[in-house]
Amino acid sequence: MYKSLKDFAEFLESKGELIRITEYVDPVFEIAEITDRISKEPNGGKALLFENTGTPYPVLTNMLGSERRILYALNSDSFEDISNSMRELLKEVTKQRGSLQEKLMALPLLGKAASWLPKKHKGIAPCQEVILDRPDIDRLPVLKCWPEDGGKFITLPLVHTKDPVTGNRNVGMYRMQIFAKDETGMHWHRHKTGARQFSKCKEDRFPVAVALGGDPVYTYAATAPLPEGIDEYILAGFLRKRAVSLTECLTQPLMVPADCDFIIEGYIDSNEQPVVEGPFGDHTGFYSLEDLYPKMHITCITHRKDAVYPATIVGIPPQEDKYIAIATEKIFLTPIQFTMIPELLDLHLPEEGIGHNIAIAKIEKSYPGQGIKVGHALWGAGQMMFCKTIIVTDEDIDIRDFSQVEKAIVKNYLPQRDTHFSRGPMDVLDHTSPVCGYGGKMLIDATIKLPEEGGKHTPLSDIAFHFTHSETETKGLINVILDSWENTKERYSGLWLWGSNWDPVRDTEFIDGKIISDSRRKYRGKDGFTREWPKKALSSEETISAIDKRWEKLGIGPFISSPSLKFLPGQKEQEQ
Repeated sequence: MYKSLKDFAEFLESKGELIRITEYVDPVFEIAEITDRISKEPNGGKALLFENTGTPYPVLTNMLGSERRILYALNSDSFEDISNSMRELLKEVTKQRGSLQEKLMALPLLGKAASWLPKKHKGIAPCQEVILDRPDIDRLPVLKCWPEDGGKFITLPLVHTKDPVTGNRNVGMYRMQIFAKDETGMHWHRHKTGARQFSKCKEDRFPVAVALGGDPVYTYAATAPLPEGIDEYILAGFLRKRAVSLTECLTQPLMVPADCDFIIEGYIDSNEQPVVEGPFGDHTGFYSLEDLYPKMHITCITHRKDAVYPATIVGIPPQEDKYIAIATEKIFLTPIQFTMIPELLDLHLPEEGIGHNIAIAKIEKSYPGQGIKVGHALWGAGQMMFCKTIIVTDEDIDIRDFSQVEKAIVKNYLPQRDTHFSRGPMDVLDHTSPVCGYGGKMLIDATIKLPEEGGKHTPLSDIAFHFTHSETETKGLINVILDSWENTKERYSGLWLWGSNWDPVRDTEFIDGKIISDSRRKYRGKDGFTREWPKKALSSEETISAIDKRWEKLGIGPFISSPSLKFLPGQKEQEQ
C-alpha cells in the first residue's frame, strides 16, 4: 500500500524502475513525446518523473507501463496470485453450506472480506491539505499530447459519481478536456456507468468529484471491467488487502480517497446543452473526432502539500495501457469462468488490437459448435461486447504466442465454413463502423473440427495473415488490404491496422474461399461511408527536433528516436 504518488515514485526509484528528469520539459507536447519514446522500449521502459514542469507540481508518466510496475501497484508478486485469490474467494462465496458448522466455517472469510470495504477517514484528509477555493485548473501541469488535440486533457482522472436512484457510487476513467480555468469536458460514452447515472438526474446539478493520484491501485480499479453496482473501492481493498479510507468533499455531496494527490470538485448542469469536445489522439492510435459531451463546472480544487500530477499517454500501440490490459485479462478470467464460460481456459487481448479489436480465447472443447458458443458468450460479457474480432483455439495452443495462433488458423480454419459474422455495440472510438457505436463483428473458429462440424480438411494456404496493397492477391487465409503508404512487411502494424480500419461485415468478401479484408482508409460520401476519417496521432516534426536536440541534457539514457517518424511519411502521402 502506498500513501501517495510521491511514495509510489520513491518506491519505483528504489527498484530501478523510475527516471527523474530535472531539466524543464513543457507539458504541451514535450512530455508526451518523451514518454512515447520510453514507453515503446522493450518491457515498457521506465516510469518518468518530470520535476520541472513550469508549475509547482511534478508529473509522473508511464507509472503502470510494465508488468513489474503494475504488479507493484497491485501489491502482488504475480497476476497468478491475484487470480488464485479471486478464485478461492469465488469458490467460498458460491459454495452451498447446509450445516451450522459449515456456515460457521465461512465466518473468517466474511470477516476478511468486510475488512476490504471502504471506511470513513478520521481527521484532516491529506488530499485537502491545500484548498484552492477559487479553482484554477490552469495551475496544474495538464498535458497536451498531440498536435491536433482540441486542448489540454486530464488523462488519468478517477471520476466519482453517485446514482440518483440507488445511491451507488461509481468510479470511472473519462478523459477531461480543459475549456477554461473552472470548466472541463466530461467524455463519458453513453454505455458508461457515469453517463447512465447522469441520465437519471432530476436535479439541476449533478455532483462530480475527480481524484488524481493516491495509491496507484485506485487508478487500476477505475479501469477494471466490474459489473454494474460493484464498488471499485471494494476491488481496491481486495487487491491491497486493506480498506480504502474515504473523506467527504468540501463542496459536493460525494466521498473520495483521503490519500489522493488532487481532488477536483464540481457539477454538471443538467439543463445545459452538451458542448463540443475533442479531437483527441486516443488509444486507438488515431484521433477521436469532435463530438458533444457534458461540461463540468469546477467548484473547488484541493491537493496534498507534496502532490504529484499523474498522466498517461495514449496513441499508436504499444503504450502504458498495454500493461493495464494484461492485468485485466489475467485477473478477470476467473470471474468469467465462474459465471459464464467454464470451458474458457485463457483469454488474451493482443496489444495490436488496442483492447477491443482482437481477442483470442483458449477453450476445452468437448462438443460441436462450442467455439461459436464461447465467442458469442464473450460478446455478452461486459466490456467484451465491444470486441470486433474473436479468435477461438483449442487448449494446446499458447495464445500469447501469435505464431501458434496462426498455425492453428492454418490447420483448423476454413474461412467460408468457420467464419461467423454478427453486429452489435462497438466502442464509440471505433472510427470505421458504419455508424458511431454500432457495427460488424467476426468470430474465427480455429478449433479442431469434430465430425459434425466437417472434420479435417486440406488447408487452402500455409499462411494465416497476408498483408498486401492488392485487391486480388490472396496468398493467405486472411488477406488484409492496406493503403499504399502502409508497410505490408511488418505484422505488428498490419494487425493494428487490420483491426482499426475495417468493419467485418461491410469490408469483408470471400475470393477463392479465402477472406479479403479491406483495411484501407474510407472516404466520406464514397460507397455509402458517411463519417469523417481520422488521422494517426503523431508528433510534429518541430517537437521531435526539439527533443532530439535536448535528449542528452535530459539524462534519460541512450538516444531513442521518435516512434512517430515511422508513420509521418505515410501521413504526408495520405494528405496529398
